Amino acid sequence: MNITSPLAALFGVSPAVWGMLAVGLSVGLLTLLIAWGKVQPLLAFVVAALAAALLLGMPLEAIPKSIDKGIGDLLGSLIVIVCLGAVFGKLIADSGAAQRIASYLIGVFGSARMPVALTLTGFVAGIPLYYNVGFVLLVPLVFSLVYQSGRPAVALAIPLLAGLSIAHGFLPPHPSPTALVAQFHADMGRTLFYGMIVAIPTLIIAGPLFAMTLKRIHSEPAPMFRAGLLEEAQLPGVVNSFATALLPVWLLAGATALTMVPTGDAALKSVINFMANPMIVMLIALAVALVTLGLARGKSLPALMSGAQDALRDIAPILLVIAGAGALKQVLVDSGVSGELGRQLGGLPVPPLVLGWLVATLIRICLGSATVAGLTAAGIVAPLVESSGIDPSLMVLAIGAGSLMCSHVNDSGFWMFKEYFGLSLKDTFRSWTLMETLVGVFGLIFVLLLSIFI
Repeated sequence: MNITSPLAALFGVSPAVWGMLAVGLSVGLLTLLIAWGKVQPLLAFVVAALAAALLLGMPLEAIPKSIDKGIGDLLGSLIVIVCLGAVFGKLIADSGAAQRIASYLIGVFGSARMPVALTLTGFVAGIPLYYNVGFVLLVPLVFSLVYQSGRPAVALAIPLLAGLSIAHGFLPPHPSPTALVAQFHADMGRTLFYGMIVAIPTLIIAGPLFAMTLKRIHSEPAPMFRAGLLEEAQLPGVVNSFATALLPVWLLAGATALTMVPTGDAALKSVINFMANPMIVMLIALAVALVTLGLARGKSLPALMSGAQDALRDIAPILLVIAGAGALKQVLVDSGVSGELGRQLGGLPVPPLVLGWLVATLIRICLGSATVAGLTAAGIVAPLVESSGIDPSLMVLAIGAGSLMCSHVNDSGFWMFKEYFGLSLKDTFRSWTLMETLVGVFGLIFVLLLSIFI
């Protein structure tokens, strides 16, 4: 282990023990800076990375290079995919495709099965839409249904938001699972496929089934959030909306399936691998969406691209979080402590997937941000994936489940839900926090069940 810090000798501990302490102190500093000091996460990650490097005895001249490499390596493979996904999701929202999907599903299932329709709406619309965009876009739809049907607002909203949350935590091309795929060198198409298998039963439990217990919660939705829906004539067609919104899923699934088909034609294999690249998939999906949801409906390209500016502005903070996580991860790797962490964690009598989930859960409870929790946990448990031989796609999902656990007062989503629906703190914990915890717990359970067959 390449830990030569004189502090280890000063405190009379072995290099291995000092390495564990240094990681704990740096993660504790990260938590303190973000949770208490409200420091921007990129800055907090860089400071924590510097602290870890100094505690671990890295040569001073190597520290900036390690931080630069971590930021560049992680962002380099993700920035185009994440930005394309943001622009694609914004186009789905602005065009009215997400609203069309919601209104169609509600019409098909009828008022008696409205929670089921909203569950599907949240999940289907949540695949292309980033969480905050989906929340702001679809919650007014819930309010309109509440006023029409007289049903309890929280019982209708939770299935929808469970679908959004699960897509956000488990499924590429959302930023956190996409970044985890890159960190673990997993296959994005396979992760998406496994994610669907885990997401569906988790969604049934945390969505419509759990919502049945919330009918007595009284809420007073804020009047300012009641508007925001497009007129019927402004919405795209049903087939167009579904086909375009789900196009990245179809393309990734199809390309991944083709890569598994043996072929002796080198040129054909090269084309298939090219088409399976997530960047190419998102480029194709965006190009199709621009035509089907924009140009073919009489909108100009400059008008369509105006929304792209807002999307890229919204996604910038997430990219900075990813960059900072890359810096801390690289310091842990270059110092040698990452390999030691893998050996120590691998020796614990706990399954690797549970360990990944547990680390993400602890950081989520401390920091609030699901993205920060997932990426920080990945940097800690990454060596465990290699040493244990666990499927990296399953580790992406286990950490994703942990990163959604126990949302409480340090999570912006907690306050958005409370204020939009006019709830007390007690009822917000009873509904929102418990829903997120069910997603995290059952997400892990179904990941473990899936690991039996893989």
